[in-house]
Formats: sequence, C-alpha cells, structure tokens
Amino acid sequence: MKICVCRFIIQLIVLFVFSLSLVNAQDFSILEEQFAKSPVLPKHHFGFSLYDLDSNKFVFGKQEDQHFVPASNTKVFTLFTSLKIIGDSIPGIQYIERGDSLIFWGTGDPTFLHPKLDTRKVYDFLRFSDRKLFYVPQYTSEPAYREGWSMEDYAYDYQPEVSTFPIYGNLARFKSSGKGVVASPKYFDRMIGISEKPSKYFTVKRAFHSNQFDLTNLNVPSGYRVSKPFIWSDSLLVSLLQDTLHREVYTLTNYAKPEVVKTLYSAPRNTVLREMMLPSDNFLAEHLTMIASDIRFKGFYTDSLRSEVQKEYYSRFLDSIELRDGSGLSTYNRVSPRSMIEVLLGIRDLIPDESQRYLFFPAGGVDGTLRNAYALDQGVPFVWAKTGTIHSVHCQSGYIVTRTGRHYAFSFLNNNFMTATSSVRKEMVRIMTFIRQNY
Repeated sequence: MKICVCRFIIQLIVLFVFSLSLVNAQDFSILEEQFAKSPVLPKHHFGFSLYDLDSNKFVFGKQEDQHFVPASNTKVFTLFTSLKIIGDSIPGIQYIERGDSLIFWGTGDPTFLHPKLDTRKVYDFLRFSDRKLFYVPQYTSEPAYREGWSMEDYAYDYQPEVSTFPIYGNLARFKSSGKGVVASPKYFDRMIGISEKPSKYFTVKRAFHSNQFDLTNLNVPSGYRVSKPFIWSDSLLVSLLQDTLHREVYTLTNYAKPEVVKTLYSAPRNTVLREMMLPSDNFLAEHLTMIASDIRFKGFYTDSLRSEVQKEYYSRFLDSIELRDGSGLSTYNRVSPRSMIEVLLGIRDLIPDESQRYLFFPAGGVDGTLRNAYALDQGVPFVWAKTGTIHSVHCQSGYIVTRTGRHYAFSFLNNNFMTATSSVRKEMVRIMTFIRQNY
C-alpha cells in the first residue's frame, strides 16, 4: 500500500513539474513586458511576430497583421521563388549551332565575369569556340530600374541596372594607379574625364545619361577604390565581349529564338543564393527573378512571375502582400510580419534540414549583415535572419533557437523611425536575446 502511495506522489510531482514547465514555456507575458518598457519602439511603426516551429503555431505578436516596407527582407521571397523555380545550377546562356555560327542569347545570369561568382564556363565556351559568335538582343519591357527605386541612387554600387545579359556585375570599377585612376574593365578607361567643378574630396562621378566618368581635379588618394554602375546596352555588351574575349562578336537582330535551344549552365544556384542573402546583394536578387521568369515564361516578364507566385502561394497567406521588385530597394513593397513568417515556413518546407537552411541566412555574431549585431551565446550563434535597411526602415526576419532547444521563426519590422538605425538594431537584438535566454 505504501509503495502505491509513493508511486502516486511521484507521478503527481512529475505531472506538476511538467505542467509548470509547459506553462512557463507558453507564458509570453514577460516578453510583452519587454516590448512595453522599450524606450525605442513606441516612437515608430513596428510589428513583430513569433512562430513556434515545434508546435507549429503563432505564439506571440505585436501589430503582426499590419503592413510595412520590408527593405531587403524582400530577398526572403526571392529566395523562396528561386528555390521553387531555378534548378541546382544557374543557366548561363542559351545557344544554337548553325553551320559555322554559334548563336547565343542571355538568360539574365548575373555571374558572367562577376568578380566573386564567375566560373569561367561561359567565358571559355565563347572564347574557345571554333564558330563565329552571334549575339541576339532580346526584346524586353523590363526597366533598368524597378518601380519605387530612388533615381538619385543611380551612381551607387548597390543599385546596378537590370539587364538581360549582365556582365561584370554591371559595374565599372576604378582604383588608384600611380598618380591617376584605372578602370576595370579597361574598356572604360576611354570614358574617364576630369571635372573642373570644385570639390573638397576626390570622387568619381558618372553622368546620369551616359557612361562618362569624371574625376575631381584633385590628387588621387592612395588605395582609392570605387565601383560605379554603368548604363547597360546591347551595343556596350558586344563591345565588352569583344574586348574581353579578344575576338569578333556579331549582333544578330530580329532573329527569333527557336523552341529548342541548348543551355550552358554556369554557377551553382545555392552559391548565388547565399551571396545574395548574406551580404544582401540587390543586383543578384533582381537577376534571379529575371532568370526565374525566363525559365517559367521563356522571356523576361518579372511582373508576370510575381503575379503567378502570388496566385500559387502567397494568396493563401493570412495577410495580403505587394512586391514590386526582388531586392527590396522599392519603397512600394508591402508585407506584414505574419507574411514574413509564412514565407519562412515555405522555405523550411523546401529545406527541412535546418543546418542547410541556415546557410542561406546571416548568422548573428558570425557572418553576413549580422556579423557585428549579435554576441554569441554560450559560444554559439542563435539567430539566423535576413536584415533589411533603407531610409527609416530596419528589419530582421528569420529563425532563432533558444537555450532550451526550442525553434522559432520570427519577423521584426520597423518603419518610419527618426532615430539612428543603430538604436533600432540594438533594441531588436535586446529582445531577440531575451527570447533566446527565456524560452
């Protein structure tokens, strides 16, 4: 009898401890207190959503159904679309062989002669072909700049033009050499001039309507380096191809692409996706949408691509969204924290192995745009998230693992703040670290 009573008491204790831990795990009132006492968040429009990946449910939210400009959190949607549509390798060029001619088309591949990503596969194929090279320009209604981009940012390296056949990342690179400046590719040396306008600092400025690059009439600082977008055109592409391939490249206009063409693949898809996500590369994001639209529609129709993905996947979201580009430079984009969670869940379904999934997101305290944002906890990273920053916008969306081993998806969106971005970032880090340590 005593044994039965003891067993019963032990069972009650175990049940009580289990129930207590369950209550504590689900008690988000202390998280509510962290938001309530924030000196930063009440001064601007913010939203937050937390989703328990272990129990598959939303567990906490603050204005999680409201809409925000996501900035580069848009790239999470581009990641999802790319994983769904693009195969394991990036299509480099499409081509056919006719007699002594090699006729080729662009695919939107951003890796061709890209300083970080070029595999030389397309270059070597064209360089060493024993056939005459014919490049076919493609009609496209795709603008060089997406809706909602800042036109005054045309001269900054984070906003290169969108094109059907990118080359060198659509950037001209300049560096000091002796007492002057040299360009890479060297083709742009002929477009360097001297500006007589007074300036306090040495700069390289590109004209808005041309590829004229003017240097201020000052001494070039030692070690000076800068990258500037150039105005892409089919004629410039052919000139650059001839310059780098060291052979003639002809232009073949009004030549319809056959239904059956060959495809030469260039870089591994996941390598390009990781380079898009960790340093937050806008150029790669836009051209991944170009590639996906070309795969889906056999042409460059990114608006149609966004409409199709919206209909097939995003229409089931709890909140509506609106996307006008693939990079997040557009201020017309609108998402909610809950919709960010839902696309993160879609990525989880596509990549169930979290160790592989986390490779596409900056790890707090380790790499990418979160390298210096978070401190490691118990010697390891605990947040893997995409950041997003433009004027008065700063966001994080991704995954977090707590000390107890629970897994969450989260989205923290901030708009319309007048304080420094660093103060908003620190407040997000404070709250995410609190979640790490208390749940």
